[in-house]
Amino acid sequence: MATSSDPNNSNPPDDPNPSSEIYTYEAPWHVYAINWSVRRDKPYRLAISSLVEHYHNQVQIVHLNDVVGEIKPEPGLTFTHPYPPTKTVFIPDPECQKPDLFATSSDFLRIWEVKGDSDSGRVELKSVLDGNRSSGFCGALTSFDWNEADPGRVGSSSIDTTCTIWDVERECVDTQLIAHDKEVYDIAWGGVGVFASVSADGSVRVFDLRDRDHSTIIYESPEPDTPLVRLGWNKQDPRYMATVVMDSTKVVILDIRYPTLPVVELEGHLNNANAIAWAPHSASHICSAGDDMQALIWDISNMGKAVEGGLDPILAYTAAAEIEQLQWSSSQPDWVAIAFSNKLQILRV
Repeated sequence: MATSSDPNNSNPPDDPNPSSEIYTYEAPWHVYAINWSVRRDKPYRLAISSLVEHYHNQVQIVHLNDVVGEIKPEPGLTFTHPYPPTKTVFIPDPECQKPDLFATSSDFLRIWEVKGDSDSGRVELKSVLDGNRSSGFCGALTSFDWNEADPGRVGSSSIDTTCTIWDVERECVDTQLIAHDKEVYDIAWGGVGVFASVSADGSVRVFDLRDRDHSTIIYESPEPDTPLVRLGWNKQDPRYMATVVMDSTKVVILDIRYPTLPVVELEGHLNNANAIAWAPHSASHICSAGDDMQALIWDISNMGKAVEGGLDPILAYTAAAEIEQLQWSSSQPDWVAIAFSNKLQILRV
C-alpha cells in the first residue's frame, strides 16, 4: 500500500512478480461477498461470490499461491448459489477442531461444508436455516456474523426488521428479535452473548441475550431516518465500533460507554464509503473503502486529541473501480482483500 500522500505509488495490479505487494484475481462475474478462511492449515484462502441479477449465482473458493504469486480457484470448489449472497463467512475455527464450514446469506442462511483434499475437493450443502417456516414469508437476509467466542452461534439480520440468533449445530433458531423499526442492514457480535445491529431507521442498537426484551441505542443518524448500512465491532477493544451512513463519505467511530456522540468521524473518502474492517491484530487501526476507489487505513489512537482538520489516513490504495467490499485477514494480518468490479485483490499492508 502506498502512503496517503501518494496513493498511486504502488506496484501495478497485474505485476507478475511473486514478491508483489498486490495480487489480483479476475472472476468470470461481478464479485461482491468475500471472506478469508481462518484455518491454520488453509492460509491465503478466500470465498468469493457473484452479484448477478438472476436466480443462479456462483460461489468460488480461491487461494493465493505465494510461491508463484497467483490467485487460483480451488479445483471442484465452485458451485451455483440461489440468488446473490449478501455475505459469506468461514467458521471461526483457526485450530481446525471442527468441520471445514462456511455460511452464505441470501433468501436463507445456508451452511456449507468443504470436503476432500485440494485435488479432489467438493462443497456440500449441510443445512438451510429458515426462520420463517411458520409464516411462509421469506425476509431476505442482509448480513450475518459468526460468533468467534462461540462458533455454535450465528447472528443474522433481515429486511423484515428482525435479528435471528441461530444454533448452527442443532440447525434451529435460538432467538429471534424484532430489533428495529425498519430493515436491519448489518449485525456484529461483541462477545459471547452481546451483539449490535444497524438499520434503515438510522440507529445502532446493542442487545444482550441475557435480557432479550431490551436494547440500548448507542447512536442515531444526525438526519432522522437516514439508514446506517455497515457495522464493525472492534474485536481487540470492544468499547469501540464503527458504522457507515448511507450515501455518506464518513465512517463514524463510536465508544459504547458514551452513547449518542461519535468519538471521531473519519472523512478521507471523496465519495460514498461502502465497507469497513477493524484490524484483527490492533485495537487502533481500521480500514475503510468506498466509491472513490480508495481503501484507506486509519490510526485512531490519536482520536481523543484535537487534530486540526480531523484525522488523515496513514495508508491509502487506489483501485481501478469503486470498492464494494473489504476484509482484513485475521490469520494473515499483513493482508487486506478488496472486491471491485469482477476483481478480487489482496494487498499487503
